[in-house]
Amino acid sequence: MSNLPASFVGRCRRALRHLMTGSSEGRRCFPQRTLEAIAAAIAQGEQRHRAEVRLIVEPALTAGAAFANVSNRDRARALFAQYGVWDTEENCGVLIYVNLAAREVDIVADRNVGRLIADSDWQAVCRTMTSGFARGDFHDSTLAALNQLADLLQRHFPADGARPNQLPNEAVIL
Repeated sequence: MSNLPASFVGRCRRALRHLMTGSSEGRRCFPQRTLEAIAAAIAQGEQRHRAEVRLIVEPALTAGAAFANVSNRDRARALFAQYGVWDTEENCGVLIYVNLAAREVDIVADRNVGRLIADSDWQAVCRTMTSGFARGDFHDSTLAALNQLADLLQRHFPADGARPNQLPNEAVIL
């Protein structure tokens, strides 16, 4: 393999890592009790702010997408559209996307929320999750990140009375 370009070898390694991460990884890292706690944390947070939060966990990209170097950010944007996170009354949807094979987290926010919060604040929420994931702590680090996110959203996009829940609070495991 020494005659192959480094970028090709890197893409092959990335594709293999995603290929080796099975769909059961999502349920192992996010068992039912964690999923229930996530839904409750999202619901509680949405009582404090006007944003709508979705969490999507994907065990791995397809090998083809991984080899093609589809970025975590691009995949998050595609899921933001596919799951209609953009389709809220105040343009206030926020997607937290977790890719387990890559151990990466991205946040995509709709325009009304996205322009209020600095990139460094979004990145801090992502780091809370990824640092916990590195320790094998998916439950507590995800809940801590959701609470951190709710604090940010409450500060910049506070609740102003009762309103309907526009997006499901349950996490999606692909």
